[in-house]
Amino acid sequence: MAATQRIAASVVAAAACASSLAGCASGTDTPRPGAHGAQRPEHRPAQPPRNVVRLIGDGSTAYTGAQPHMPRPERLKPGEKPPQFVVFSWDGAGEDSQKLFSHFRKVAKENNAKMTFFLSGVYMLPKDKRDLYRPPQHTPGSSDIGFNDEQGIADTARQVRLAWLEGHEIGTHFNGHFCGPDGGVGQWSVDEWKSEIDQAKQFVKTWKTTSGLTDLPPLPFDYDKELIGARTPCLEGQQNFMKAASELGFRYDSSGVNNQVWPKKRHGLWDLSMQLVPFPGHTFEQLTMDYNFMVNQSGTQTQGDPAQYDHWGNQMRDGLLKGFYRAYDGNRAPLVIGNHFESWNGGTYMRAVEDVVKEVCTKPEVRCVSFHQLVDWLDAQDPQVLARLRTLEVGEAPQRGWASFLSARPAPAPRGVPGAPRP
Repeated sequence: MAATQRIAASVVAAAACASSLAGCASGTDTPRPGAHGAQRPEHRPAQPPRNVVRLIGDGSTAYTGAQPHMPRPERLKPGEKPPQFVVFSWDGAGEDSQKLFSHFRKVAKENNAKMTFFLSGVYMLPKDKRDLYRPPQHTPGSSDIGFNDEQGIADTARQVRLAWLEGHEIGTHFNGHFCGPDGGVGQWSVDEWKSEIDQAKQFVKTWKTTSGLTDLPPLPFDYDKELIGARTPCLEGQQNFMKAASELGFRYDSSGVNNQVWPKKRHGLWDLSMQLVPFPGHTFEQLTMDYNFMVNQSGTQTQGDPAQYDHWGNQMRDGLLKGFYRAYDGNRAPLVIGNHFESWNGGTYMRAVEDVVKEVCTKPEVRCVSFHQLVDWLDAQDPQVLARLRTLEVGEAPQRGWASFLSARPAPAPRGVPGAPRP
């Protein structure tokens, strides 16, 4: 199944991006951001930095206190049914003339959702400073998704700032998005991954200096502390990346492919891989990512037959919903969905994702969360309870109900079945 993701906000009033961020074919100079309930949290307007504002470095970032709108994780009580977690995540997040970053912030706010935005470091680096990037196994200044311009950096910085203040997570999609056998991330060593991670952080921590946009507000977080997870380009190089990330204090990775089961740790990181869900009209299952639906519908053509756009979008929407209900009514395994800010096939996949957010995120016992919030919850649980949850197969609900399955002492069997108490 194809897993390739060759893809690739203004604080002051400004027009749309002076030049639309272009696609991410090799050699381009400007990026297109992309490639690749019962408990409903109260939504408040994003709060400005409170109490303490301590600029970091050149003032591109700042410590402003704990992140707003972050729930305190609670351990499941004996016999309590787990919430249904859903993670909507975005690879190579940035704001261009399509304004999809700002749009999905609005969608999230309207539907009690928090999301993860995997920011590409080169989206914070201007083209004229491209030589600052030293990609592993490539010449300095190389990038398969290009670099940004001043307007794009300002617009993206604004969206990143507002997203964090609203409780969303800012992860990383690294930098140059190199895939395949010729120096792609799948061939990188642990040390090369450490260099790439360090540079991705550095471009975010110095965007004011490199862009000259020194009058804009800082990003309101310490990125060295806030950055706890990632997704690799094209889902390649996960093994060595996880080794490097574990040594650097990351807490999770979402670069793999898995079934809809409860996650476990690998190399000390939570493995929060994307998952396989039903693919309507097909006998095989499909990865929960817009790019993969596209490849299995229109191939590598990002704009296929317009007559098929509605059908293709409905296939993705319905496949994700089938996966959601399979977990919601079954094992309650977290559902992990990956997307890109792209208008492939007429934007039909953006419509599909928005439809899914609107249908699932307001349901009882559903929590649409960031990866950061999910790992906080996982780390708060009794390891024996998580081990018990991992015994459930895809779509499998406990035969005797959740109260018995997760109770400290099994609940009494119902009357009329073997083992039931006498009347």
